[in-house]
Amino acid sequence: MPDAFTSPRKPRIALMGEFSAGKSSLTNLLLGGRPLPVQVTATRLPPVWISHGEEFVELVDHQGQTQELPLAELRNVSVKDAQLIRVQLPAETLELSDLIDMPGISDPNMPGDVWEKILPEVDSLLWCTPAQQAWRQSEAAFWSMLRSQLKAPATLVLTHFDKLLTERDQARVLHRLDQETAGEFAGIFPLSLPLALDAGEDLEAWQNSGADRFVEHLVNILLHWDSHLLPAVAPEPEQAPIAAPQTAEDTAADMALTRAATSARILPRRVRPHPKGTPRPDRPEPRAHRECVTSLRS
Repeated sequence: MPDAFTSPRKPRIALMGEFSAGKSSLTNLLLGGRPLPVQVTATRLPPVWISHGEEFVELVDHQGQTQELPLAELRNVSVKDAQLIRVQLPAETLELSDLIDMPGISDPNMPGDVWEKILPEVDSLLWCTPAQQAWRQSEAAFWSMLRSQLKAPATLVLTHFDKLLTERDQARVLHRLDQETAGEFAGIFPLSLPLALDAGEDLEAWQNSGADRFVEHLVNILLHWDSHLLPAVAPEPEQAPIAAPQTAEDTAADMALTRAATSARILPRRVRPHPKGTPRPDRPEPRAHRECVTSLRS
């Protein structure tokens, strides 16, 4: 078994949504233009767990036995044959996280235990919802059962956004999603996946597709994973060092600082506004961030 399946774990991001919601296209986008066969994302397949490494595929059957097989043969696998398919690919996105491509939730023939076996392994979600029928009741119901199991906030991806032909329709759908999913997701990102997949080195097309904002969002979460964990799973803060005994002068100084602080508006450090006329310091973009975003566009 390759090291990718046994080495210290990376964040595990599942792609979920209704059948034909664009999960296969989003998977291809995140793999940097290295698409799996179309059948890999078909509704009859079990979950496909994709990790970084040299190309490798193995099937895990319902007895827990594994069988290696060529990538091209995945089109012949069904949920009757396997509970899970493990795939390794040398895509740069997979250096930051594993991706788990889940079956469509709307398939009545898909056994419920397909999700029950894998969901405890999932840290966060990219939930794909098609713009023409965004956030159906079946999606909201499934999400309500799932959200408490996640370790980090999920992201809502509004696929097929190019199918909404007018700005008015686009604004109306986005407004409805804002209202119906308020506070449920870390962000809502409309995407034209065909445009993003065909963009290549065309930066304008990449930006017009919506992929630039989505990829920046995802890479930021993965590079700062611990800070995005939900409170129940966030790392314990380090114990503060024991302070030395205070002198009378120290106490007086502390009281003066306290009085000054109470007159100021209390804000979290990361959103505290800069004083007028004070330029914001330049923040170098992390190298891994730049490389990952560049590789997805190429």
